[in-house]
Amino acid sequence: MAFSSRLLSRSKQLYGSQAILNQQHAFPVRYYAKEAAPAGLKGDEMLKDIFRDIKQKFETAIGVLRKEKITIDPENPAAVSHYAKVMKTIREKAGLFSESQRIQFTIEEETQDIPDARTFFLKLQEIRTKSGLSDELGVEAMTMDALEKVEKEIKQPLMRNDKKGMALLMAEFDKVNKKLGVRREDLPKYEEELEIKIAKAQLEELKKDAVEAMETQRKRDEFKNEKEVDVRSLDIRNFL
Repeated sequence: MAFSSRLLSRSKQLYGSQAILNQQHAFPVRYYAKEAAPAGLKGDEMLKDIFRDIKQKFETAIGVLRKEKITIDPENPAAVSHYAKVMKTIREKAGLFSESQRIQFTIEEETQDIPDARTFFLKLQEIRTKSGLSDELGVEAMTMDALEKVEKEIKQPLMRNDKKGMALLMAEFDKVNKKLGVRREDLPKYEEELEIKIAKAQLEELKKDAVEAMETQRKRDEFKNEKEVDVRSLDIRNFL
């Protein structure tokens, strides 16, 4: 699964993995229900089950946040790293997606019925664009170049169930990986880098919101003489 989690990463953006292209390796996750609803289960009961599941996830997340001191300092690597670890703990305990899992789930859902490789990659481009992610390495162009080469060799459009043709495409991807210095065994590192970037962005948003809230408060007469508070000194646990 060397390509899948890096697919739309803001760092190492190389995609086209066997894990996505071959559906037998699909990530079998649904957002809430762990199994199909029993026959005859009424709609309101299903909604209640979903609500209870969401409520449980929320309470789990709050429980973790109440125990952890989060420093709102996006410029401090240690603070960012700690925040990322806290978010990972919440995801694991509440059964939530990581960013790479969310991306892969979206890909699986939107490409499962696409038979050919070209349409598949065009859909990936669409998903990336909608997600607001940039193609920093020019991966999409390299992907289509590799596909063009394979289709020219096999003299027909490449279908995703064409094992021989897909093997040729994977070989082309391996060449691109080697050229860019991207190794499959480094996948966990790429995922960690992505989560750190996400954690920093979230802390930046928290800092922005906190500063705006304090500035709004200071405009009120009763707070005009109050000293300015450093957001790094705030303890989120006091506001839960």
